[in-house]
Amino acid sequence: MKHVDTLIHGKHVIPVDDHRQALDDTAIAVHEGGIVDILPSADAKSRYSSDASYTYDHHLVIPGLINAHTHAGMSLFRGMASDLPLMEWLNDHIWPAEQKWCNEDFARLGTRLAIAEMIRGGITCFNDMYFFAEIAAEEVMQSGMRAHLGMIVLDFPTAYAKDASEYLDKGLELYHRHSTPSRVQCTLAPHAPYTVSDGPLKRVAELAHEYGLPVHIHLHETENEISMSLEQYQCRPLQRLHDLGLVNERLVAVHMTQLQDEEIELLAEVGASIVHCPQSNLKLASGFCPVQKLLNAQVNVTVGTDSCSSNDDLDLLGEMQTAALLAKGVAGDAAALPAHTALRCATINAAKALGIDDRTGSLEVGKAADITVIDIEQIEAQPLYDPVAHAVYATQRAQVCDVWVEGGLLLHERQLQTLDAEHILAETRDWNKKISNGKNIH
Repeated sequence: MKHVDTLIHGKHVIPVDDHRQALDDTAIAVHEGGIVDILPSADAKSRYSSDASYTYDHHLVIPGLINAHTHAGMSLFRGMASDLPLMEWLNDHIWPAEQKWCNEDFARLGTRLAIAEMIRGGITCFNDMYFFAEIAAEEVMQSGMRAHLGMIVLDFPTAYAKDASEYLDKGLELYHRHSTPSRVQCTLAPHAPYTVSDGPLKRVAELAHEYGLPVHIHLHETENEISMSLEQYQCRPLQRLHDLGLVNERLVAVHMTQLQDEEIELLAEVGASIVHCPQSNLKLASGFCPVQKLLNAQVNVTVGTDSCSSNDDLDLLGEMQTAALLAKGVAGDAAALPAHTALRCATINAAKALGIDDRTGSLEVGKAADITVIDIEQIEAQPLYDPVAHAVYATQRAQVCDVWVEGGLLLHERQLQTLDAEHILAETRDWNKKISNGKNIH
């Protein structure tokens, strides 16, 4: 009998592999942070001994969810300046609030709050774009979570850096500190075509090529962005980025609500990835990402929540459901973005976009034990006929009970294992009071 660290027995295990099916009464053997076997539970009991064993006899066991676009530090601005279009929301409310409040303490607590929320929602990895990424890295390591942290770039000064060169210098320092594969990795993160000029974007393209890094950027989010680009650069933003050497397999383009057919063909040709943020796009009335057209063209589509200030939550299960339903409405086709594809968008597709699909994103032997367990023995979640469809259409994040990253238990029976929830809440209340008393909130 072989010995492993942990045996996880699941009633319904959804590997999100190429077979596109759920496995009933199945065990996952975990050793030294990785999955070493997936086999029928009855066989596992006779083949393996373990230090710990968990039995989930009325649960869905899925790969840890991957939030492909966040601004974690902004969680302290949850719900600020609602019911406004993007540029008014940014220019008149969010950017002034950041200038006033954003510092290391703000970023630290905002990130910690976001991580706690995401773990409780079954998210095991997030792709972030925010200031003070070195602080975020410390919080990620403390929590046991996995993250890709953006080396953010802007033309204008903030509390974090004075110009594009300083942003990149700080980003490169972070990258060199986390250049070996670990739970913390980096992306290049120029904010958007309308906030970063050609010179810094060319430098981003050079660094992406030199270090093989993804480029995480807001792109084609609104009609106004397209109009501004046509007026200033005489071309659409995607074409401008293409001319600067940024449209390739490393591009992780967020939002993409304004796309022409030839642009979709280009994205497919180069192997770029798209992050669909349906709830943020809906709240800001930014438009609709043509998800089914992208999938038909075999573009890699992922799902992200965006920030708590434009979405109000970091609920990727909810985002995945919204994405699936919205895609059907936009395409006029009930078969658009079917359940298994929606689940892939929130798991293996996101891992592919970040270049970590060899390590996470699905439950397969040789990959990290990044695992989310969803309790379905509840009035609201019964009966069950199709586990995959159930995961997408009939579950809520409050049903997430246990979460592992690299075999480490971060959430058990809804209780955070590596973070102090009461302390986070107390600090958040203090910041809430400070911001409310110091700024008029819309």
